[in-house]
Amino acid sequence: MQSRDLASMIHEQVEKYADRKNALYYKDGNEWKGISWREFGERIDNAAKGLLELGINENELLAIYSGNRPEWVISDYAIMSIRCATVTIYATSVSEQAEYIVNDARVRVIFVDGQFQYDNVMKFYDRSETLEYVIVFDRSTEIQKSEKIMYLDDLYEIGKKSGKDELLKQRLQSITPDDIASIIYTSGTTGDPKGAMLAHESFFVEIDSLEPAFPMTADDIELVFLPLSHVYQKAGSHWIHSKGATQYFCHDADKIVEYFQEIRPTYMIGVPRLYEKMYAAVWANIEKSSSLKKKIFKWGIETGKKYQYAVYRREPIPFSLKIKHAIANKLVLQKIRDLLGGRLNFFSAGGAPLAKEIEEFFFAANIFIAQGYGLTETCPMGTYNCPNNFRFGTVGKPIPGNHIKIAPDGEILIKGKNVMKGYWNKPEATAEVMTEDGYFKTGDIGEYDEDGFLKITDRKKDIIVMATGKNVAPQKIESRMGQDYYVEQVVVIGDKQKYITALVVPSFPALEEYAREKGIKYESHEDLVKKPEIIQFYRERIDANSYDLADFEKIKKFTLLPKPLTIERNEITPTLKVKRRVIAEAYKDVINQMYAS
Repeated sequence: MQSRDLASMIHEQVEKYADRKNALYYKDGNEWKGISWREFGERIDNAAKGLLELGINENELLAIYSGNRPEWVISDYAIMSIRCATVTIYATSVSEQAEYIVNDARVRVIFVDGQFQYDNVMKFYDRSETLEYVIVFDRSTEIQKSEKIMYLDDLYEIGKKSGKDELLKQRLQSITPDDIASIIYTSGTTGDPKGAMLAHESFFVEIDSLEPAFPMTADDIELVFLPLSHVYQKAGSHWIHSKGATQYFCHDADKIVEYFQEIRPTYMIGVPRLYEKMYAAVWANIEKSSSLKKKIFKWGIETGKKYQYAVYRREPIPFSLKIKHAIANKLVLQKIRDLLGGRLNFFSAGGAPLAKEIEEFFFAANIFIAQGYGLTETCPMGTYNCPNNFRFGTVGKPIPGNHIKIAPDGEILIKGKNVMKGYWNKPEATAEVMTEDGYFKTGDIGEYDEDGFLKITDRKKDIIVMATGKNVAPQKIESRMGQDYYVEQVVVIGDKQKYITALVVPSFPALEEYAREKGIKYESHEDLVKKPEIIQFYRERIDANSYDLADFEKIKKFTLLPKPLTIERNEITPTLKVKRRVIAEAYKDVINQMYAS
């Protein structure tokens, strides 16, 4: 039986797979290089003993401020192995954001990725009341090396020379499932971020739930795409390690399609925006084809859906459907699978609603998108769809050991061992989000269908209440528009207004290609989005994508923005959710102009 703490779990896995294969892969130039399970374990232990030599006490909070790379998980397990907790900071966070978390969590040791993160930490290092040690992953980073500022390789060397093997063993053995494993700060779509305290046991609620529901083995390969600083990817990573599977680290999100072809993963965690873009790109390519190819493609998708639903329902498959499916697979479906490396079994999706038509599109090609639901505070999984029990268009059913109910106002309430122990150092904020009987108030609105599948309708705070009294769920409209090949981002607006408007960021590579085809000359993106023919082009696409929306939900006016919304400007979260209040303030002049007449 596997231990109920993450540090002991990884040590057990290292022992089990020590002589078998590589655990982790990273890109070095154009080459993928591997780290064996044995080396993985040695690096964890050396880093852990190095931290003990630095005098780190039990239950301290140590931070990781880095992008995805093997050193992230090595440091995370080293921290937990000495009975301490990891505080995560997004690699894209600016200096002020990192400083806030370091100060709030009273961090003494911070692991950083490269030059960007190191420079940001050094901006506040001297004035920090608690920060002592800065440990840098990337050896090419220029640092002011000292006894307290070093590379991770230096910490390994300290650990190798250490005589604290027995102390490390004692720390490991003293960890309890109830100990805090991580403090993960909410992305803060409203107000300052708050640190959710997550116990080892909280992560095992997800691991236990996934174990019987998903066919994951030591032979599987994960492409690590979402930030490990986010609880969604972090929890998923622990599950992968608990199965002895292999991870490839995507350090450059812009190369995701290239990595699919090189790695040929069997599994990946993603967000709806990623799948929307994949879906839009495929359909945009088909739209340029001949009418015969379009017909064949659409027939292939429909045939794939019929076949896969018959398999799922365990219905007898007619010989004629088997023949049609074999043809559809050769002409259409296998080509979709090949785009994603050809071996992908399932995606995991969360963070925002995903349209049913996108789920069914991939399902037709025998790629299952397991859409689930949860929050940082629920570590994160509350519900899931799984291969043998799903309904597209929903976020599935509550996971085992989790109880979910709907409050009278429609808010989703969650109770279980996966729910956080509270917000770090914020008892009043904790009390605000918990009911008297121990349920966490999610802030999301939802409903169960007749078979017990949960459907999220919107964020409680995001719902637009129009001047007419109509309620509009912006995410539904944004998801619809996001499926368009020519749309990169969209933010729906209309609170206390008579009609709905939107800020639209074009997909500029697609739009530039369109402009070339139509002979539209422009000098810059700012110039391009103001062209009357481009505005009319988007008007037509928005209207076409709105055909079945209620009239009051339709976008009456919109503004094309010349540059994307970014994490760096605090306009979106690292999982690509829009920060509506920030955007409303930053673009208030543009928004007011859409309502001026």
